[in-house]
Amino acid sequence: MSRLFGSVRARATLGASLVVALALVAAGAAVLFSLRANLTGQADGRANAAAREVASQLVANRPYGDLDLPDGDEAPVQVVDENGKLVAASEDLERITGTGTDAVKPGPAARPAGGGSDGERPEPGETGEIDDEAEYTDGSATVDGESGDYRFAAVEVSTEDKGDLTIYAGGSLADEQSAVSTALTSMLIGFPLLLGVVAGVTWLVTRRALRPVAAITAEMSAITASEDLARRVPEPDTHDEIARLARTTNETLTALETSVERQRRFVADASHELRNPIASLRTQLEVGAAHPELLDVDGAVEDTVRLQELAADLLLLARLDAGEKPGGARVDLAAFVREELSQRTRDRVDVHTDLKSVEVAGSRGQLARVLGNLLNNAQRHARSRVTVTTRTDGMWAVLEVSDDGSGVPPGERERIFERFVRLDDARTRDEGGAGLGLAIARDVAARHGGTLVVGEAPSGGARFELRLPSPQSSAD
Repeated sequence: MSRLFGSVRARATLGASLVVALALVAAGAAVLFSLRANLTGQADGRANAAAREVASQLVANRPYGDLDLPDGDEAPVQVVDENGKLVAASEDLERITGTGTDAVKPGPAARPAGGGSDGERPEPGETGEIDDEAEYTDGSATVDGESGDYRFAAVEVSTEDKGDLTIYAGGSLADEQSAVSTALTSMLIGFPLLLGVVAGVTWLVTRRALRPVAAITAEMSAITASEDLARRVPEPDTHDEIARLARTTNETLTALETSVERQRRFVADASHELRNPIASLRTQLEVGAAHPELLDVDGAVEDTVRLQELAADLLLLARLDAGEKPGGARVDLAAFVREELSQRTRDRVDVHTDLKSVEVAGSRGQLARVLGNLLNNAQRHARSRVTVTTRTDGMWAVLEVSDDGSGVPPGERERIFERFVRLDDARTRDEGGAGLGLAIARDVAARHGGTLVVGEAPSGGARFELRLPSPQSSAD
C-alpha cells in the first residue's frame, strides 16, 4: 500500500478524491435531509388541513354519521372521544398505527349526536372550540388493502354536546419516500462517476505538472553519474514553484562547481607551494649529509620556517572554510596594535602609529594574524615608512595599514585577495611569500562581519582598510 501511494501524483489523486467524496457525501446528506424535511412538512400541512376540516364539522354540531371525511387512501381519519373511544373513522380503514387508538371501526354506541327518537337532527351552529395547536406523529395505515406510511396530525376539539374530541388525520408520505429514493439512487450512481472523473483529471493534471520534476531528477542523476558539475537542469518556462526549484538547483550547482573548482585549485596551489621548500630543504640536507662543511644551516632553518608558516596558513584557511566562529571577546584595537608591534623584531622599516581607542568583538588570535599579514605585506613593499592607524567611523572600527611603496594597480585590487596570487611573478618565493596572507586577512574580516579593501595611501603606496563592527558604537 505504501508503494502504491508512494508518488506525489498518487497521493494528490487520492487526496483530491477523498476531499471531493467527503464534500459530495456532506452535500448529498444535506440535500436528502432538506428534501425529506420539506416533503414531511407538506405531509404535515395536508394532515393538519384534513383534521381541521373534520373539526370544523364537529364544531358545527354535525352528527358523527354525517361527517364528510376525506378518502381514506389520501387522509385516513379517526375521531376519538375524551375516553379514548373511536367514534368516527374513514371508510375502508383496515389498520392504523401512530394515533390514539388502533381501532378502525366506531363502536355501536357512537350514534349521531342529539339523535332524537324521531330521527330529528339538531340545528347546525357553532357549539365548540378548535385548538390552535396540532401534534404530529409518524405512523402507518392500511386502507382498502393498500398500506403506507403517514404523518398524523392530532387536533383537539371541545364541543358542548359531544365533549372533548381528538381528530387524527394522516398525510401520506409516499411522495416523500419516492422523491428521497429517487434522489438517493441518482446520488449512488452519479457520485462514483463524478469521483472517477475527478480522480482521472487530477492524475493527468498532476502528471503534466510534475513532468518538469522528472526532467530535473533525470538530469541530476546524470550529473551525479558523470560528476560534470558544469551541466545544469532544464528550467521550465513558467513562474511556479517547479521553475523556482529548477533555478535554485542550478544556483546550487553553480555554487558547488565554484566551490569544487576553488578546492581543486587550492589543493594544486598548496601542493605546488609545499613542493619547492621541501625540495630545497631536502637538497640542503642531502648536500650536508655528503659534505658537512657545505651544509647551509641558515637556509635550512629559513625553509623550515617557511614550511611552518605555510602549514599554519593552510590550517587556518581550512578552519575558516569549515565555518569556525571567531568568538565574541572584546579587543581594544589601540592596545592590541601596540602589543603586536612590540613583539615584532625583524621589520625592515619603521612603523609609525596613530591609534585611537576603539573596541571590536572577535578572536584575538585571528585578528593578530590579520594585522601581522598586513604588516608583512607593507614591509615587503614599503620604501621607508609603514603607518598603522585606528579610528571609529560611525558604527565601524577602522584599522588602516599603509606604506609608501609602489601601491596596487586599480585593476588588481580585488585579485590580490585571491589565494596564491602574486602580482610580481619575478619576485622570488622566498621574498614574496605564498600568496595566502591577504586571502586569509579578508576571510577573517568576513568571518567577523567586516570588510577588507585596498586603496591608495597619501604617500602613493597601498592602504589596506579593515572595517569591523564596533559593539561600543552600537551601545552608544
